[in-house]
Amino acid sequence: MKSFNKLLLFVLAFAVIGLVTVSAVVPFGAETVTEENSTRAPIADPENHSAIAGNVTELTIVATSVTQTWQGYFGNVSGTIELADSADNIMYNWSLADPEGEVYATTSGTVAWADIACFDLDANHLAVESNFNILTDDVDGLNETFSDTIAHDEFFTNNVQFTENNCSASFIFDDSGIGVDNHFEEVLLTDQSANDQIIFVALIEEVSVDGFDGRDHDFQMLVLEDGHGTDLDTTTYFFYVELE
Repeated sequence: MKSFNKLLLFVLAFAVIGLVTVSAVVPFGAETVTEENSTRAPIADPENHSAIAGNVTELTIVATSVTQTWQGYFGNVSGTIELADSADNIMYNWSLADPEGEVYATTSGTVAWADIACFDLDANHLAVESNFNILTDDVDGLNETFSDTIAHDEFFTNNVQFTENNCSASFIFDDSGIGVDNHFEEVLLTDQSANDQIIFVALIEEVSVDGFDGRDHDFQMLVLEDGHGTDLDTTTYFFYVELE
């Protein structure tokens, strides 16, 4: 009888353990993405020079052109960390005054978060650039903007740890007009579903940091968009957020 009771307890214990599942905290789709404003660099008025027949004149010309490769996003993040069931019945939540975490942007409507990894910039940048009509000698290409030598902070995605300086990264300009370490770091990830599958990741600023326009932003990021030649089509990005 004692042996039977022990066996019964073992079976019950195994059944209870079988009910317990452990799930990683995947990035959630951004519930609200509101466009506050969208602007672009102004077109400069042309300078003039008086041509005189018979003269040859050396000119030094300084000009600026808008990139045909990148779209910029910036702004602030608000939200909560919650404890809820699958029907979104909330048992408890915690409001975040100064959120930590990441903002993700990708053209993929479905991301295999279980396969998340650093994007291999050296091996796969050409596959991505071909999708956006970027030439290898373009100064605003993917591997000219992101680098394996640029530092980034440690972060976690789907409970996968990305240690400092592990992935290709870039510093998006703050109010100083240059990229600054620990300010507006952006990292490249992928779910490895294809060589050209890329996820742009902005690390959310934990403290107040003035962005490129002199205003306080939680994040700034660049995403690829093809505006070359006669291409006037837009690119749809899906935004995800992981808060800590």
